[in-house]
Amino acid sequence: MKKSSLTAMVLGTVSGVLFALGICMALIPEWEAFVPGIICGCVGLLLGIITLVVWRKMEHKEPIHISGRTIFIAVLGIVGSLVLGAGMCLSMVWGQMVVGIVLGVVGIAVLLSLIPVIKGIKE
Repeated sequence: MKKSSLTAMVLGTVSGVLFALGICMALIPEWEAFVPGIICGCVGLLLGIITLVVWRKMEHKEPIHISGRTIFIAVLGIVGSLVLGAGMCLSMVWGQMVVGIVLGVVGIAVLLSLIPVIKGIKE
């Protein structure tokens, strides 16, 4: 295993755990830890961004260039994730199974559309 892969794996895991724990702290009312949860989530998010920058530097890759295509891909991923999550909430929390399943399948389709958008279609 390369040093850059190990570093990215460790930093990515720590940032993911901090982010997830922060979101749980903020969204579970029984914990009564909204403000510390927001802080913990932001630290996890910041560490995730730092992980990306450190890994790209260790791999000697050029920085990510922000273009219209990059923004479109990010927005498409965010929308797909939100639609899939809304479908899951409708199915599991609010008991609207059919609508939730349909919305979840639409979210999965949007997320799957990211593959040809990013990689392109080749013959």
